[in-house]
Amino acid sequence: MLSKYFVSLFTLVVAVMAAPAKRASCSNGRTASNPKCCVWYDVLDDIQQNLFEGGQCGSHESLRLTFHDAIAFSPNLTRHGQFGGGDGSIMAFAQIETATVANTGVDEIVELQRPFALKHNVSFGDFSLARRLEQLRGRPRLQFLAGRSNISQPAPDGLIPEPKDSVDSILLRMGDAGFNAAETVDLLISHTVAGQEHIDTVSIRVYRRGTPLDSTPSTFDAQFFVETLLNGTAFPGTGPHLGEVESPLAGELRLQSDFVLARDPRTACEWQSFVTNRDLMALKFQIVMAKLAVLGQNPFTLTDCSEVIPNPPPAPANIRVAQLPAGKTLQDIQGSCPSCPSRPSARLLARPRPLPASLFPRN
Repeated sequence: MLSKYFVSLFTLVVAVMAAPAKRASCSNGRTASNPKCCVWYDVLDDIQQNLFEGGQCGSHESLRLTFHDAIAFSPNLTRHGQFGGGDGSIMAFAQIETATVANTGVDEIVELQRPFALKHNVSFGDFSLARRLEQLRGRPRLQFLAGRSNISQPAPDGLIPEPKDSVDSILLRMGDAGFNAAETVDLLISHTVAGQEHIDTVSIRVYRRGTPLDSTPSTFDAQFFVETLLNGTAFPGTGPHLGEVESPLAGELRLQSDFVLARDPRTACEWQSFVTNRDLMALKFQIVMAKLAVLGQNPFTLTDCSEVIPNPPPAPANIRVAQLPAGKTLQDIQGSCPSCPSRPSARLLARPRPLPASLFPRN
């Protein structure tokens, strides 16, 4: 009799363990593994409909906001009561933090996004992470942990690397925040979908939202990593400006920091490794962005809501290996890592120059 009891109990335990976990019911018939994640469906719906012309634009501004909020973190300063990291303080204290030189222009994206966070009663730190790469072709799926407190204080000034900085200065700052040389390059993968508005303000009148940093600013590909290795020939506007060096293509701006990091022996091999391996680039970006997102946070107190982020649009079939822009040859590449030849596809891109202003349509 006793043995039958234990058999029955064991069967019950197995049945309970095998039963699927009950999912929370969310809006519009959707479900989530945790009810705390349901609000993010509504947030992303609202963004898709009402921010950046249907959610199509603004990813590079959102990535910049995420980085600038999180990287203002130093363990040494934290021990002395000066806190920072991915806590949304750049939104909470926008009048203070966006007034710094390194955050020039960030106030625009802050003012666009803050009303959405307030409307849905979510923390600024969570919101800045939810809105990053949604509509970009070929983007990786990024982890999204929610549950950050909305209690923060202004981040310390002077912790955000700038385009004019030397490699030594950049790596020292990034190392203090917990990122090694390779991870510093991995964070710069975001520049494959980036543009600038405040280094060369004249070129904005031509390219409208900003001068792109590579020839495919709407696609998450490795073009940025091959184009930064090409010989510079001219400036897109009225350069040179502080933090800018010559670019190889008309209509494309090259940051001084990108130029020197692409050629420094401490970072060149990681840089060149992405030229012929876009899948590796996407994987490295997933990993380093997950690390950036929890700077100054305890990840064990956060809830994984990654499932609410829409699946990425299909990646174009031709982006696995970077391609040489029209008119360029392998002799134009300034490679600095002998163990990584970084030979892009010799197939030329039939893309007109200069880049059309429609790449960055005005809101």
